[in-house]
Amino acid sequence: MTTENPAAGPTGPSSPSSAAADPRPPVREQRLSGQLDELGRRLSAGDLGSVPVVGGLIAIWGIFQALNENFLSAENLTNIAITMVATGMMSIGVIFVLLLGEIDLSAGSVSGVSGAVIAVLAVTHGVDERLAVLAALAGGALIGAVHGFFFARIGAPAFAVTLSGLLFWSGAMLQILGSNGTVNLDPGGVVGQLTTYYFPDVAAGYGLAAVAVAGYFLASFLDARRREAAGVPFRPLAGILLRTGLLAVLSFGPAVVFNQYKGLPLAVVLFLLALTGTDFALRRTPFGRRVLALGGGVEASRRAGIDVDGVRIAVFTVAGTFAAVGGLFWASKIAAANQSAGSGDLLMNVIAAAVIGGTSLFGGRGRTWNALLGVMVITSIQYGLALEGIATPVQYMITGAVLLATVVIDSVTRRNRRTAGRA
Repeated sequence: MTTENPAAGPTGPSSPSSAAADPRPPVREQRLSGQLDELGRRLSAGDLGSVPVVGGLIAIWGIFQALNENFLSAENLTNIAITMVATGMMSIGVIFVLLLGEIDLSAGSVSGVSGAVIAVLAVTHGVDERLAVLAALAGGALIGAVHGFFFARIGAPAFAVTLSGLLFWSGAMLQILGSNGTVNLDPGGVVGQLTTYYFPDVAAGYGLAAVAVAGYFLASFLDARRREAAGVPFRPLAGILLRTGLLAVLSFGPAVVFNQYKGLPLAVVLFLLALTGTDFALRRTPFGRRVLALGGGVEASRRAGIDVDGVRIAVFTVAGTFAAVGGLFWASKIAAANQSAGSGDLLMNVIAAAVIGGTSLFGGRGRTWNALLGVMVITSIQYGLALEGIATPVQYMITGAVLLATVVIDSVTRRNRRTAGRA
């Protein structure tokens, strides 16, 4: 005989409303209070998300503004935004590799090869600059595919493969540039304008912000309705409106800043497009789901029918392509390709941006938007210390300390998530 509980309803073995028969976790309630309760549960379980890095960025800006009133000026913030694009583009590719639980040490040297190829083809040999750009990007993709082949098919450790690539492609860059060592680019050319072109019309910045906000709201609303129709947990309208309002602040705020200086920078637009496209690829496509699954467990992914070797090669191809893209922006920034391209602290900053932004070193957890947060932190520190006249060695030390703190937080978070059963 079936018994009933006035509060819980039927509890018989065939009852579809039985709590034991419903595999869905009791999260994302329809009321906004349920959303806040779920957020509290996630934070208490160690799932901090982007909270630490956002709080750190606010603190960094507050400290440097207190030290120098010009730090938050429209000119300085615009310069920070443009400078961070090159490192951020490269960090996007590194995030794909980190999601596998691997590392790519060749990003800096590949970016240097990219700039050298463009400069030699376009300037020395007179090739159309657009074709030179395509050749550089194709070269970066091919280099990444080669690294992926040795890692996936041959079984060599990614660390060793990309470390070899770091040395090999650094030498290749020097060989391509030749004895002169420096090739100047046309500042008005395709590459030169990547970091120097601005959309002067104020409508450009505000229009991009409006499109981003409207697009996010529409996508979130339609996704919620689809999930509701399917009978799975969905985000309530109040939660969508709250997130949309926050995005509006984060979108129109920078637009106001850019329009107070020279207008919306082309580099920022391209960076945002890259972030949006890669985030969609990771979260909404079969390829992205395979990457995340592979980062969660290689053997489980193989048993699920995922082409492990193919995904690994594709991921390193993506990393090589974005390293080449970053090389274009660095070449544009200095209007030249030289022997120092891709060296120094570039590789450190690229990897640090990914990790500081929230991508786990253990694989399987992260988003390409982490590159934006991480590179904002690093570039803000660099510009703030430069305004104060602090030497480069101190900048290295501070950046290293921030990176260590992030890794510690990541490790503790992972342990807490495992304890709470959320890992």
